[in-house]
Amino acid sequence: MVLEVLGFGTNNASVISMGARSFTDLHCWQLANDLKRGVYGLIDSSQARHDTKFSDQIRDAAASAPRNIAEGFGRYQPREFSQYLRIANGSLMETSDHLRDGVDRGYFSQAKIDSLLILAKRASAAVTRLIRYLRNAQPPDPQNPEP
Repeated sequence: MVLEVLGFGTNNASVISMGARSFTDLHCWQLANDLKRGVYGLIDSSQARHDTKFSDQIRDAAASAPRNIAEGFGRYQPREFSQYLRIANGSLMETSDHLRDGVDRGYFSQAKIDSLLILAKRASAAVTRLIRYLRNAQPPDPQNPEP
């Protein structure tokens, strides 16, 4: 399956179009995966690692976004894919909330989470753009598969 994927540079001014043959080609998945890895690093380097319940919750939320993007990509139907993208967007918001909660609990400083919050916002915007694109996308023709 080939999708047109819209990705934006750091200033959100330039549009990049590309075909995606794997979920790893999707800009929104790349951003969500970067967020997940950043959250893992933050947890491992802070006192939060000693709070098992909190650590498990924030790790699960952070891992859920790229996981749902990947699963939705494998569904091949735009409408179904969009549903998984909406779930991924919710997980990005949940991750942002957990990061703020970590500040409230004294596990992280605001300065430590600011870049992750920006990454979550960028990932959410990329997911929203892909949902918008999928509204008008046609499902693949099973009679005429792409090479």
